[in-house]
Amino acid sequence: MGNKTKGLLALLGLGALAYWKYKNSSPEEQQAVKDKINNAKDNLNKWGNDLKDKANNVASQVQEKVDGMKAKAEETVNQN
Repeated sequence: MGNKTKGLLALLGLGALAYWKYKNSSPEEQQAVKDKINNAKDNLNKWGNDLKDKANNVASQVQEKVDGMKAKAEETVNQN
């Protein structure tokens, strides 16, 4: 077996173990797991939105600089 197959089997085994442990845990423990997952999901969404905002800010700054350079180039062409 290749490394990918062994890795997938190991991941599948860990998933099965986690599922078994979750199903055999108390309702309080299950709720704690759900809360951790929801918290991680919220943090990931917040991080994604922050990254998206930063990318949009950089894109707008670049666009402003391009527009400024374009205007300067047109001025130079019109003067000559």
